[in-house]
Amino acid sequence: MKAQKSKFREYTEALITALVLALIIRAYVVQAFKIPSGSMIPTLLVGDHILVAKFIYGTKIPFSDKRILVFRKPQRGDIIVFKYPKDPSRDFIKRVIGVGGDVVEERNKVVYVNGKPLNEPYVQHVDNDIRPVGMDVRDNFGPVYVPEGKLFVMGDNRDMSYDSRYWGFVDLKAVKGKAFIIYWSWDSKRHLPRLNRIGKILH
Repeated sequence: MKAQKSKFREYTEALITALVLALIIRAYVVQAFKIPSGSMIPTLLVGDHILVAKFIYGTKIPFSDKRILVFRKPQRGDIIVFKYPKDPSRDFIKRVIGVGGDVVEERNKVVYVNGKPLNEPYVQHVDNDIRPVGMDVRDNFGPVYVPEGKLFVMGDNRDMSYDSRYWGFVDLKAVKGKAFIIYWSWDSKRHLPRLNRIGKILH
């Protein structure tokens, strides 16, 4: 009887330890996310499952907005997961286009940062029509100055992305982490995994 209790206790302790470790890893190290929309096509497809490094931009101190052990701040080109400014209960994923101190502008679908056209091999355009200034901010906006502590983000599927052009900046405090790898991908239309995408490093 004692042996059975001892065995049960061992299993219980092991399970609790595993759960605590999993929660710590999810909260401070790495978290998994599933891509629900096509705003980051072709870099990320609907059904891609990604891992996000939460520690790279610093570890959040519980119950505060302060971070410690900051390796670096978000940089232009980083793909980040963040709390949507209009509804913090939702997570968005976009690419950083401008950081604090940058001036961002788009002219006829070409993005300029600090007066220079941005090299964006990852961008997809699905609509050849150009919406004029004053009609919409999709193809022409700015110039806008990015304040310190803020980020300007855009989706790679540029004509189909709801991003900083429409709702403004992302606060650095709202950033959850940097997306770095696809660990699984499921094509719901074909009901098959996309094996060629598994293990893809995100740039």
